[in-house]
Amino acid sequence: MTPPSTSAAPRSSKSVSLRGWQREALDQFQSTEPDTFLTVACPGAGKTTFALAAVRQRLRGEHLPIVVVVPTSHLKRQWSEAALRFGLHLDPEWKEGEGGLAGDMHGIVVTYSQASSSAPAIAKLVRGGFVILDEVHHAATDRSWGDGVERAFQSADCRLLLSGTPFRTDDNPIPFVEYSFGDYGDALPDYEYGFGEALSDGGVVRPVFFPRFDGHMEWINAQGDEVGGTFDDELLRTEWGARLRTALSLDGQWLPTVLDHANQRLTEIRATHPNAGGLIIAMDQEHARGIARMLANRYGVAPAIALSDDPRASDIISGFAAGDTEWVVAVRMISEGVDIPRLRLAVFATTTTTPMFFRQAVGRIARWTAGVRSQRAFMYIPDDPRLRHHASTIAQQRRHSIEKRKSRDSDDLAERLDDPNAMVTGEEQMSLFSALSSTVLTEAPPEDGIDPSEDILADPGDLEGYPTDLPPPPPLPGRAEPGVPTGLGDLRTRRARKKELRDFNSDRVRTIARLTGLSHAQVNGDLNTRAGIARVSETTIPELEKRLRCADAWIDELDRRAKAARKS
Repeated sequence: MTPPSTSAAPRSSKSVSLRGWQREALDQFQSTEPDTFLTVACPGAGKTTFALAAVRQRLRGEHLPIVVVVPTSHLKRQWSEAALRFGLHLDPEWKEGEGGLAGDMHGIVVTYSQASSSAPAIAKLVRGGFVILDEVHHAATDRSWGDGVERAFQSADCRLLLSGTPFRTDDNPIPFVEYSFGDYGDALPDYEYGFGEALSDGGVVRPVFFPRFDGHMEWINAQGDEVGGTFDDELLRTEWGARLRTALSLDGQWLPTVLDHANQRLTEIRATHPNAGGLIIAMDQEHARGIARMLANRYGVAPAIALSDDPRASDIISGFAAGDTEWVVAVRMISEGVDIPRLRLAVFATTTTTPMFFRQAVGRIARWTAGVRSQRAFMYIPDDPRLRHHASTIAQQRRHSIEKRKSRDSDDLAERLDDPNAMVTGEEQMSLFSALSSTVLTEAPPEDGIDPSEDILADPGDLEGYPTDLPPPPPLPGRAEPGVPTGLGDLRTRRARKKELRDFNSDRVRTIARLTGLSHAQVNGDLNTRAGIARVSETTIPELEKRLRCADAWIDELDRRAKAARKS
């Protein structure tokens, strides 16, 4: 089938507003025209906007395939919706078994797991095209993921790598990443924009404060011995995990006390930011459900719960992001990249203590919201030495940036984050572990030096973007309107309309099979031939509509024959 012509309507360039760092990074990307470009920008800085602007800039209106790779399934939908604002249609529901790229889509969004398992098919699809590897450090999580990324995207013309935090690799080097020591060490970004710089610029990220809570915990360790101590007590490093897990136990008093403080703070924030929300990061799914019950019993609220085994998790996250519910409880579903700007407070109630995970968690509450002038955010944490160090590192950047902003000094900002405390490797032996008790030692936690005057207030000049002209998006067949859409309706309508048409087609196939005695496969094959379709999964809306008309015509013909037979 010949697709409708797209050359009749001229398409003009679309001007977008970019932050200063985004425009600077885009200029560098455009001037070098690299085959691989690594951008490290702090969570909340706007990496997605930069990446999509880079796609438009690089493609220059040419219809080349686009593939975006993300860590989680929820981010597939989020990227699809963001791309639509740039006039780019990305399919978040692509599956290898359904064939290639549909004619009315610019590209696809897949997870790293999909990229690994479907590497040959994706390599064929993206040949000569553009790939975005979001939070690329995930490619080092599993050796097979890194190998899959290399196989899938070696044939791409350009690879744009994104990360929300500096990272290093010692065991599983990520393909296409340049390191300080060949195949290992610190990743060397082509462009870097840190938390301190973003704070100093204003109107990009929020200043984050870290109320810390000490406690006295008692537990039975892995060897069956009874142990007790506070977060300040000297303990063997092998006991640190058990101490933290005990503090976070649902049966102790430490966690509910901290939740009381956090809920009170959230109530105060909502007085000036009415739809502000809070996030609680739990250890596991059972822990998350227990915390949700605790919130309901203590404060009479019904928190959203986002769990990976819930098929509705993505819809729950989207619903929370768009609503005004006070709390959401999650394990890892609301992790890096998930965009919920109304989150102003978090409780770190998990035993995952790596520097990268902590910085990414902080990033969930650091995203600036337009229209609210003062936006201090709060991360409530156990006073565990590891978490204390991570928080102190970010707090130092915050204080430095606020002072720099006040004085408009031109000194360089803090150096790259680094953690001198090596983590204990290996799985924690929990066979005999049992949490006995946990209590908060003081009702007034150290407030991370919170000073009422220590804040970032957005000046009007901070919020002004830089108008940037971009080439138009590549035209697609079957599109009546050549302009760039301004909302999400077109994407959702197209996806919903395709599903509706496929359902209608399936109904017709069942009817034809019943009337003719042919198998469903035979009917589908005949209809595809009549409509000029190779594969239903790759069809456009007009092609599905034509197939439906062919099916209706077939049924009408069968009805006429049946009536004629009855008359004779």
